[in-house]
Amino acid sequence: MESQKWILFLILCTHLFCATIIGATAADDNIDVNYEYHVCGNSGKNYTQNSTYQNNLNRLLSSLSNGLNEYGFYNGSVGQDPDKANAVVLCRGDIDIETCRNCVTDGAQRMTALCPVQEEAFRWYNVCSIYYSGDDSTIGSVRTTPNIVQYSNIFVSLMINPTRFNQYLKSLVDGLTRNAANGGPFVKFAADNTTPPNLQTIYAYAQCTPDLSARNCNDCLTTAFSDWSGSPGNGKIGARFLSPSCFLRYEISPFFDYTLIKNPPSPPPLPPLASGKGGSKRTIMVIVISISAGLIALIICMVIILKIRHKKMAPNFTEVEENGSSIGGISTEEFIQYEFITIKNATGNFSDKCKIGQGGFGAVYKGKLDNGLEVAVKRLSHTSNQGNQEFKTEVALVAKLQHRNLVRLLGFCLEGKEMVLVYEFVPNGGLDKMLFDPINRGYLHWRRRYKIIESIARGLVYLHEDSRLRIIHRDLKASNILLDADLNPKIADFGMARLFPKDETQGSTWKIVGTYGYMAPEYVWHGQFSTRSDVYSFGVLVLEIISGQKKNKFQIEESMADLLSYAWTEWRNGGASRVIDPMLVGESSPLHDITKCIHIALLCVQHNVAYRPTMTTVVQMLSNLSMSLPVPSVPGFSFHSNVTSSESSSSLQISRNEMSISEQLPR
Repeated sequence: MESQKWILFLILCTHLFCATIIGATAADDNIDVNYEYHVCGNSGKNYTQNSTYQNNLNRLLSSLSNGLNEYGFYNGSVGQDPDKANAVVLCRGDIDIETCRNCVTDGAQRMTALCPVQEEAFRWYNVCSIYYSGDDSTIGSVRTTPNIVQYSNIFVSLMINPTRFNQYLKSLVDGLTRNAANGGPFVKFAADNTTPPNLQTIYAYAQCTPDLSARNCNDCLTTAFSDWSGSPGNGKIGARFLSPSCFLRYEISPFFDYTLIKNPPSPPPLPPLASGKGGSKRTIMVIVISISAGLIALIICMVIILKIRHKKMAPNFTEVEENGSSIGGISTEEFIQYEFITIKNATGNFSDKCKIGQGGFGAVYKGKLDNGLEVAVKRLSHTSNQGNQEFKTEVALVAKLQHRNLVRLLGFCLEGKEMVLVYEFVPNGGLDKMLFDPINRGYLHWRRRYKIIESIARGLVYLHEDSRLRIIHRDLKASNILLDADLNPKIADFGMARLFPKDETQGSTWKIVGTYGYMAPEYVWHGQFSTRSDVYSFGVLVLEIISGQKKNKFQIEESMADLLSYAWTEWRNGGASRVIDPMLVGESSPLHDITKCIHIALLCVQHNVAYRPTMTTVVQMLSNLSMSLPVPSVPGFSFHSNVTSSESSSSLQISRNEMSISEQLPR
């Protein structure tokens, strides 16, 4: 029994240290490897199929990834004039080399398909760029064209004083320009932020290809910033200038990773000091031996202390019985119980800089194991009354779930009051980070949004119908939908989920937990939950995905409105075009399909539980958008619902931002 306790102690400690690296790339979640733009050149020169230039270009593109140096840069040529192909490749300064290589490999494979006959092309991902040309002056010279200029649709003046904002922005960019230009021969990259008094923090980065001189880098970045001043991007809350030779970007939310910003190689070590006396050598040896002995003694003391503490501590994890169903004990057969040393080698000590998420039950961090596997670690809060319950629920439930649209639990660590869960790392973070960001939302064109909607629906069908036990999530919302490298959604955070035998579909509780705005009315007012409660949350989420706005912060023109009420009113009046995100309006977005999805969402959020479709029916509707649908009735929690004012003033203790993972609602 004592040996088991010791093992549990070490495992939990492992997980504690493990979580530090998990948060090490908090900003890295904002990195979207898939997002890209391309320009097929301005030179007007084309090449013919099977020509010498094409052969040289193909050879060059196939070698780009392997040619990268450790700082993510490459410039080179293949062939001889006049058929020489030249290329310049650059990765962001805060990107690890493996992400860089993967980005370059993918980009190089697709470039000739996008620009099939042009001698010049520029392709930009969020983490890397590739430029090639038949012009021999490509390498080492400033290339500000072809370029891509992007900017937010939101003006600074809607939020803060634009004059002061621009003053601080210019000062920040000027400093970054100087630092990047003086970065040396390996990396010309600088990133920083500034927080003006009573204004929002401004984040920015500047980067040049390191083959440029300091003056050329300065000129390129100065040109980039001046282009904003005379463009529609002036006065906006975010903008980007992308060219073959330099990048410049600013936003009012963090998007880069301080911890991965590379530094040039250290200079070679100084030669040992010459001395005519042997005493100095003996002194050095004494110092080295003393320090080594001290370190060894310190390590021994730490081990002894840990063993003593272990004898005084016993894991206090207790079995938790669900109301109406027993979750049972933790089994390690279906996932890994990590050893302490494994996690310790992979991570640090839960640094705030490493945090990538925070919920009502604890924080989430990011890290990398010895085998290179990136993981997400969730450390449950010591102060959470629900922590013990949530840990047990997630371990017991998620370990049994196997579906491509559900996040995968890899293992856990347990020690005393510490409870830590290890998940697969999903690189693009929560859907909310992309969906509610004025710039990042543009990456989500309609095809992607529809795929996300349909995939979430299929994940819920698995939980409700196809898994070994019926599971009700109870906290479905945008921040609990994670996006992988290909923007495929994965439902996460099962700490509030409830488990039922296959022949049961509903339950009740006196303790209401969830996120206001996504919770169904029967759950909020009466504590009743069922699979149709998840259907309601799904309907709210679909409307948010289509509108690009939060349910409780839906803005139409100059006023705020309730998204459910507004969508239902617009639909009843013959259309819902004003609900649709303006970024989706265009030839590539089928209005009929989007409107049909709004119709489906309104069926899901109906106030009457019995009227809501099952998730299986929802998937059928989404798979056949031409099928006829029933008319939706009034939605729950809308200005048109039949909830009385006395009910509406119920003592709901909701956090200010209405986004915490756990909301306690006394009844």
